[in-house]
Amino acid sequence: MGSTREAEERRLREDSVVPELVRTWAVGWTVSRSTPPPVERPWGLYLDVGVAGQVGRHVLSYATEPVVRAAAASVSVPDTWLKVPGEAEDVEPWLPEGWVVDKEESGHLMSVGLRATAPAVPDGYRVSVRTRDGVTFVCLHDRAGALAARGQMAVLGEAAVVDRVVTEEAHRRRGLGSHVMRVLADEALARGAGLGVLGATDDGRALYEVLGWKLSAPLAACIYRP
Repeated sequence: MGSTREAEERRLREDSVVPELVRTWAVGWTVSRSTPPPVERPWGLYLDVGVAGQVGRHVLSYATEPVVRAAAASVSVPDTWLKVPGEAEDVEPWLPEGWVVDKEESGHLMSVGLRATAPAVPDGYRVSVRTRDGVTFVCLHDRAGALAARGQMAVLGEAAVVDRVVTEEAHRRRGLGSHVMRVLADEALARGAGLGVLGATDDGRALYEVLGWKLSAPLAACIYRP
């Protein structure tokens, strides 16, 4: 009885928290990428992306069949995406003709309560931090001045949306990605944010989990390719 009640309470918490995390992630993504502000839709937000292979994306608040079908039915332009907080195999049967699930582009919505660590810069590297138009950029360069790792974030009040964390191939497995994440966390806390949010790939998820980030929801990527 107790376990059933706990499971139901957890489900209710997730039902209320995930849509807000999805919205925070979507808004922060537009700030980080310097794209137009999101447009409200009945099922969530529409983001004007405007790049090859992705005209725009509908970021859905809920992964239910009526919501997915309504969002998909509104689309007439090829290479428009849906980002759905649900498992790809659950979402796929709800898609009308012309839509596909791209499992390689599907990922994970993650969040964490941020904490300060004041990390030491890895030997042989230097770190730089700058903020422009509301976006904070952290870069690590090697002794020759070559970019080794980077990441960025947008702070939205009490939340910081982390984006584009990348370590160059020649510099991997040296803890540089972890360092970038810790510096971003310290910068976010200094700006008044206590919650971290991001969208992760499979590889990225492994790094973030080591740093204490938790999975909030899977993110299915659906693309209109008639």
